Amino acid sequence: MDRLRFGTAGIPICTNGDTLKGIETVRKLKLDSMELEFVRSINISKEKAPLVKQTAQRNDVILTCHCPYFINLNSDEKKKYYASIGYIKNSAIITSLCGGYSVCFHAGYYQKEDPERVYEKIKEGIKTIVKEVKDFDDKIWIRPEISGKKSQFGDLKEVIKLSQEIEQVMPCIDFSHLFARSVGKNNTYEEFSEILKDIEKELGKNALNEMHIHVAGIEYTDKGEKNHLRLEESKFNYKDLLKALKEFKCKGVVTCESPNIESDAILLQKAYNSF
Repeated sequence: MDRLRFGTAGIPICTNGDTLKGIETVRKLKLDSMELEFVRSINISKEKAPLVKQTAQRNDVILTCHCPYFINLNSDEKKKYYASIGYIKNSAIITSLCGGYSVCFHAGYYQKEDPERVYEKIKEGIKTIVKEVKDFDDKIWIRPEISGKKSQFGDLKEVIKLSQEIEQVMPCIDFSHLFARSVGKNNTYEEFSEILKDIEKELGKNALNEMHIHVAGIEYTDKGEKNHLRLEESKFNYKDLLKALKEFKCKGVVTCESPNIESDAILLQKAYNSF
């Protein structure tokens, strides 16, 4: 990646139209990335994908993707388990056809089971996904995301370990989820720096050059994430995060998931450029 790019989780709210218009709007807003939101359905066809790719390339907008929400690689129901594998695999294929480079997803739930056993089951599911995706595209990143609730699989150590053990896997670092999951920790320059040091130490410099980051204002309870907020309504310390990202010369995308996606994406971009 050439630099750290800022963009929206989905087409900007002010967009009058579809994904193609959304990409053009991102460029007009002087942002330079956009996440394809497949959270309720994979809503881009194989036939339309090449046009999405052309539009993104023409506007110099980098694309990522968020897979459907209804994924649980720890499901005891075979139908749900294999459907989850299919959602991620098919999201990756469409994203690849669109020219995107990274696919993130919430991997599953602990369901009050032993976390180590859950880890192994989810690991096997992701290995299956990578094996199937690799035949189609051996460069697109498959990314388990840091989750915001303690009941969800996906703390920092888990997503880093998966990235160490499975080829073509890197973490999606949702710093707001990490803040909520730890009930208010991981919110200072020093803590953000330690997180980035750990990522570089465990996964190498390339992990900081190909980052897929989520940021939003967030509200939490003692169980973790409650809901997303505008950045200025939240206690999340985005300015110190941006300082750390700049200090470590991170590259990749920062995707804004606040309710006001484009306004807060622009806020993040301007704050980052002010340092």
